[in-house]
This record gives sequence, structure tokens and C-alpha cells, in this order.
Amino acid sequence: MSGNLRTALVFRGVISLTGAACYPIYFGPLMRLGEYKKEEAVRRAGIVQEAVQPPGPTAWSAPFGRK
Repeated sequence: MSGNLRTALVFRGVISLTGAACYPIYFGPLMRLGEYKKEEAVRRAGIVQEAVQPPGPTAWSAPFGRK
């Protein structure tokens, strides 16, 4: 095997492993957004924002929600 081919294969392998590691962390949740919204609604069901939020700052809201 020539040196350039070996370098190209190693580089391609590193890129492939990086992509495979990023998929379940970033792209997986983006493809199942509905499931994560339902799960978060269940987690926040018993939380009252005013009781958790310290006095003074405005109550938190969804940062990516519609304006």
C-alpha cells in the first residue's frame, strides 16, 4: 500500500468514527423531537416556575419557541 493511500484511509476512518460518535449525541435527538418534547413535559409537570425562580429575573421560557 502506498503512503498516500494509507494516509487517506486513516483520515477517512477518523472522520467516519467522529461522525458515528456525533450521530447519537446530536442528530438522533433532532430526528425524534416529538419524543423529547413529551418526555420534558412529563419531567416539568410538577414544577411551578415562580417557586423555583429567584425573585427579580423574569421567568424562563423556551429559548427556541415562537416569538
